Amino acid sequence: MQRGHLDDLRAFVAVGRERSFTKAAAKLGVSQSALSHTMRELESRLGVRLLTRTTRSVSPTAAGERLLNTVGPRFEEIDAELAAVSELRDKPAGTIRITATEYAADGILLPKLAKLLRDYPDIKVEIIIDYGLTDIVAERYDAGVRNGEQVAKDMIAVRIGPDMRMAVVGAPSYFKTRPEPKKPQDLTSHNCITLRLPTHGGLYAWEFEKGGRELKVRVDGQLTCNTSAQMLTAALAGYGLAYLPEDMAQPHIAKGRLKRVLADWCPPYSGYHLYYPSRRQSSAAFALVVDALRQRS
Repeated sequence: MQRGHLDDLRAFVAVGRERSFTKAAAKLGVSQSALSHTMRELESRLGVRLLTRTTRSVSPTAAGERLLNTVGPRFEEIDAELAAVSELRDKPAGTIRITATEYAADGILLPKLAKLLRDYPDIKVEIIIDYGLTDIVAERYDAGVRNGEQVAKDMIAVRIGPDMRMAVVGAPSYFKTRPEPKKPQDLTSHNCITLRLPTHGGLYAWEFEKGGRELKVRVDGQLTCNTSAQMLTAALAGYGLAYLPEDMAQPHIAKGRLKRVLADWCPPYSGYHLYYPSRRQSSAAFALVVDALRQRS
């Protein structure tokens, strides 16, 4: 149906409900003569009389009443939907997809997003756990979370967490039969709990630094995991040494369930950053997510 025909039907609905050309014309913002002309053309096109006119009133015919009862509610539904869509300009909505490590998701994303998601029920956040350096553009993520040093230079990076340290830990039961490592190279003779990187398939090399000297040690062991939570559970059970975020291990170190080694080889490093392409068009929902995650101190 042509746009003009829809306008004619809207005009008919106004006349039929107001029972007056004068009132309907005022509501539609047109002249009374123009509205009368529109009604005559509509009746001529349909080949049926829709309105009964007298010098004092206007009322729908049987055909007009049927059309009014059928078309009127449809226009109401359309108007309601258009109003709802218009509200979205001021009501942030949409799904934001973020890739992050499990520890970043549990320790930073979920706590910081809690209030935002309560306040904005039309915003959805999808968090995908991945320890590899995923190409967020190719995989169609809105953003990723990685350590500051791992963020590419062509990305916008927003700090969302404080500086971090890693910790090499093992259960007291493990050290009953093994000497404590004194330097990173000693780890090659230890049973280490390794981390499989899902994206690349390789094992993560443990990273150390002391006095400006950087080392990467490719450890080995009987057990391989793909999340830090699994590694923590395995370390507590005495399977071997694990390389974990300090904050994750510290409660267990404080209670004597884990013992830390090589602490002087694990200096602080830049904490987690949210990163995204500089050319990304920022929606209201995305801007709110970034602001909620931003590190304030």
